[in-house]
Amino acid sequence: MSDLARYLPLSEATFYVMLALSQQPLHGYAIMQQTAALSADSVALGPGTLYGIFGTLEKQALIVMVAEEARRKVYALTALGRSVLAEQVRRLEIMVDSAARLKETK
Repeated sequence: MSDLARYLPLSEATFYVMLALSQQPLHGYAIMQQTAALSADSVALGPGTLYGIFGTLEKQALIVMVAEEARRKVYALTALGRSVLAEQVRRLEIMVDSAARLKETK
């Protein structure tokens, strides 16, 4: 089992937060907007949920605050965070491939 396994699986909300941060550092409101866009509006983050995720990801050293602009904290994904996200994507690809193969046999 890889060292990354201790961080996985990511919740859907956490996955989208990390995915949003994989492109560029963002503040909370921008992450909420990006999450809605990336998930085709299937995931809507409230401030409480978002800040709970920030706290967890910061403690795990998966994200770091890089700036504060007009009272908005800007977060970035760390190298460890990028590795965890990549591993989650790999796991999701296996799930989708397995479902597709099963669907083909019906």
